[in-house]
Amino acid sequence: MASATTTAAAGELSEGQKAALLNLLADEDPAVHQAVRTRILACGPAARAWLQPHALSPDPLLRRRLADILHLLARQEADNAFLAFCLRHRDDGDLEDGVWLLARTRYPEINPAAYRALLDSFASDIRERLGDEVRSLGCLAVINDHLFNELRFRGNEQNYYDPDNSYFNRVLDRRTGNPISLCTLYWLVARRLRLPVVGIGMPRHFLCRYQTVTDTVYIDAFNRGKLLTRADCIRFLHQIGQGIKESNLGPVTPAQTWSRMCANLQQIYHELGHEDEARSVQRYLVALTKP
Repeated sequence: MASATTTAAAGELSEGQKAALLNLLADEDPAVHQAVRTRILACGPAARAWLQPHALSPDPLLRRRLADILHLLARQEADNAFLAFCLRHRDDGDLEDGVWLLARTRYPEINPAAYRALLDSFASDIRERLGDEVRSLGCLAVINDHLFNELRFRGNEQNYYDPDNSYFNRVLDRRTGNPISLCTLYWLVARRLRLPVVGIGMPRHFLCRYQTVTDTVYIDAFNRGKLLTRADCIRFLHQIGQGIKESNLGPVTPAQTWSRMCANLQQIYHELGHEDEARSVQRYLVALTKP
C-alpha cells in the first residue's frame, strides 16, 4: 500500500470539484479513471466523508470504483493510526491494541470489538473447564485441548509465508497462523484467565512461557501447544547456531512483539514482490525502534 499523503498538498476541494470528480470517476476511459482516482486518493482519508454517501449509487461501475477508493482511503487512515501508535508506544502500550491496529492496516473494515468478544468467549469456555487446575500446571492441558482440539487452531505449515498468518483477524477467521500469531492468541487468552504467561521471542521461533514459583515451562503454540523445558529450548538454540543468551529465552515487550510481526511481514512482502506493502511495514519498524 502506498503511504498516506497529506490533504494539505492536495488542497481543499470545492463542492463543484467534488461533483466533477465523482462524475468523471464513472468514465469508461481507463486514463480518465486513473487520473481521477489518483486525484481523489491524494486528498487523503478526509475524502471518505464526501465519497461515502455515493457508495450505494445505482451505477454499478461507480459503486465498484468507489468501493476500491474507499477501501484504500480506509487503509491510509489505518496506516496513519498504527504509525502514530508505534511512535507513542515504543516503551509501553497494550499488546492487543497494537495487534488490532496492525490488522486494520490490511483489513480496515474489521470490527476489533467483535474479535475481542470472541477471545473473551474462548477464555470463558476454558475457565468453566479449569476447575481446580486454574492455579496449577494442569491448566495448560485444558487450554491446549480447547484451542487445538475443539477450536482446531493449528500452525500453517502448508503456506507458512502467507501474509495473512500475521494479521490477527485472519488468524482467528481461519484458525491458523505462524508461531508469533498463535503465541499471541495463547498469550491473550491466558491474560484473560490471569495466568502467568508471557511471550518469548526466541530466534527463528516464537514461544510462550508459563512460570510460577514452582514451575517453568515453554509452550509451542505453533505445534499445538507442545510443552518444552528450558533444556529443550537450549538444544534448539544450539541446533540453529545461536549462543545461550538470557535474552533469547526472556520475555518480550509488546513493542518487541509488534516489531517482530512487522519484520516478518516486511520480509514476506519483499519476497512476494509487493514493495509498496514492504515499505509501509518498514515505516512501522522504524517508528518502533526510533531512539
